[in-house]
Order: sequence, then structure tokens, then C-alpha cells
Amino acid sequence: MRLLAIAWLSMVCAAAHADQAITRSPARTAAEADLVDIRTLVPDIAEDIKYAGHDNFVGVPVDGYLAPKCLLKRPVAEALARVEHDLRAQHQRLKLWDCYRPARAVAHFVRWAHDLADTRTKAEHYPRLDKRVLLGDYIAPVSGHSRGGTVDLTMERCDARDIHCRELDMGTHFDFFDVRAHTDAADVPPAQHANRLLLRKAMEREGFKNYPLEWWHYTWADEPTPHTIYDVPVK
Repeated sequence: MRLLAIAWLSMVCAAAHADQAITRSPARTAAEADLVDIRTLVPDIAEDIKYAGHDNFVGVPVDGYLAPKCLLKRPVAEALARVEHDLRAQHQRLKLWDCYRPARAVAHFVRWAHDLADTRTKAEHYPRLDKRVLLGDYIAPVSGHSRGGTVDLTMERCDARDIHCRELDMGTHFDFFDVRAHTDAADVPPAQHANRLLLRKAMEREGFKNYPLEWWHYTWADEPTPHTIYDVPVK
């Protein structure tokens, strides 16, 4: 598992010219960071922004999430809108769980991971792991989400009138820290694996690349600011 993570991170770093250091932007607002709300492009896109509420692996609203919104760098939002447009022609849709993530939210995750006494969400999010191993493979001190080019999401299938939509069965829920959440996990039934590949194919058509340890995690390959993270609040 760790070798797979290292290989993927090496690939991403190479693609982003990792010889440049990561810097934190002085931007204080979404506008200064050129972060846009995806709903300015797709007003009715399905969202369930987990870190703005209690239904997440931390169990509380996460620092920096003052509203349940999906913010992304403008070109990334435009690419995601194209994915949604293509899917709607097939009576399918995206459902978004997380997009841009403030650096202060990542720091909140790290503090939570160090608090070994807090295991309230273990049964739902990491039933087969000791909390001490979450730092590294699953929780990093710097997240690509903070660059505004990464999204966590799933797919829905709708009826012929596009009124009633239901999430596809992907085999695990969001933020399930386990090998079964790997996109090509060997012990996932064929139908669930096919759904994961359906999502991956839809995202790859617009230049998004999957993180293989998490079937829901996609980064736009041509990130506008691959060496800059942001800490403006989501509001």
C-alpha cells in the first residue's frame, strides 16, 4: 500500500516539476485566489460537502469550512462542468463531496490523527486500521486539495426524466480508509468495480487523474498553480 502511494506521488511530483518548492499564497479571499463556486457554472450540481458538517471522519465541522460549497480554480471548475454536461446526456450526474480544501483544514486533520484517544469514527471510516497508521498514506500534512485542482466525488444514475438520481454502488463510502477503497481493489465485486471505472473514464476525458488509493479522488492534470496552496476559508 505504501509503495503504491509513493509511486503515485512520485508521478504527480514529476508531472508538476517538483523541483519547485510548495508555497502558501497570501490570498485572503476566494476571488484573490481565483477560486470559483462550481454552482456558478452548474447551478444544480449535486453536492454533499462532508467537511462542512459532522458526517466525516473527524466527526465535526472542519476548520475553514464556513459553508457547504465546492470551490475550485477556474479552469478546473470549467473542466468539471464539462464532465457533468457529458454525463447528463447519458442520464448520469456527478455528486461532489469535497473540492478546494483550506490549509487550515489539513492541519485540523493532522491534529485529529495525532489524538489517538479520539476513535469515535473508527467503525465507519477505518475499522481495520490502527489510527496511528493513518498519517502518511491517508492523511498528509500538505494536500493537493489546497491547490484548488482536486475533487472528491462519485456518480449518480438518473431516471429517464432526470428527476430521481441515485448514487452508484462503488463498494465503499467516501473516506473509507482501507484497501477496499483502492480504485482497482481485488476484493471489490465486478459490478462495483465497473462503476468505479465508469467514473474514472468520465473524469479522464476532461483531463482528471485518479489517485489509486481512493476511487473518489481526482486531480486535474494541468493544474493552474501546482506549487501553490491556499488557506482562504470556504464561504
